[in-house]
Amino acid sequence: MLGVVPDAFGALPGLQMNGLMDQLLQFFAVTLRIGAFLMAAPFFGSRMVMLQVRIVTVVALSIFIFGQIDLPSVEVLTSPRLLPLMAQELALGLSAGLILTILFSAVSLAGEKVASTSGLSFAAQIDPTSGGQTPVISQIFTLFLTILFMAMDGHLITIALVLDSYKTIPIGGIVTLSPLVDAGLSAAGTMFEMATKIMLPIAALLLLINIAIGVITKSAPQLNLFSFGFPITLIAVYVILFISTWPLAHSFGNLIQQSMDIIETLIGGLAGG
Repeated sequence: MLGVVPDAFGALPGLQMNGLMDQLLQFFAVTLRIGAFLMAAPFFGSRMVMLQVRIVTVVALSIFIFGQIDLPSVEVLTSPRLLPLMAQELALGLSAGLILTILFSAVSLAGEKVASTSGLSFAAQIDPTSGGQTPVISQIFTLFLTILFMAMDGHLITIALVLDSYKTIPIGGIVTLSPLVDAGLSAAGTMFEMATKIMLPIAALLLLINIAIGVITKSAPQLNLFSFGFPITLIAVYVILFISTWPLAHSFGNLIQQSMDIIETLIGGLAGG
């Protein structure tokens, strides 16, 4: 019986130790890009998601793509060329995640401007995603954007774009940095543009309300501005936000679509370079 056991185990398929280490090294190279993206993305990399969940997600996605792409040779991964390869993979993942974060910051910026215009800037609490104090309206806008992003399958589309980038831009392939700069500048401009489009109608209505309150207090000086105008402004901003739900959803949907287009343009530009 003791002589049969080694033969039975010898019949099992397996890898030698050096082959296993080579596979693990190639698997590590695959995890760099998708891991950097998930760490820098607005929802996946937030503090609300536990580190263990992010690690498991990176490993699962890397296993999914591992057998479908061209892997770098072991000679490259065991040579000094590994350092520029790691830097390039991290740069690709971080750039895609940071661009998405910059674009999604448009709703937070719009919420801060609406809060400062309506007098709600003092109503702030700790934001679990950033760790700092932000107005409540900014957090409401951010949660609204996150819900729409998930409802529109934006997270699936984004992950699919990053996974497809392994085929268009192989690991260790030649890329140029100019599309990264162009995509960053485009994302910054889009952020301010969308923030202005989101907050400008609400701020304009609040300005008209403040002008009306000023005219009333001027004609009736016995009315106290703070006891009369402040409650009206608070009620008005709540009513305006309630009425603006569908227009805000449309604007947030356009922001999500533009984010996907910029990331797709970035990956296509890098592949073309």
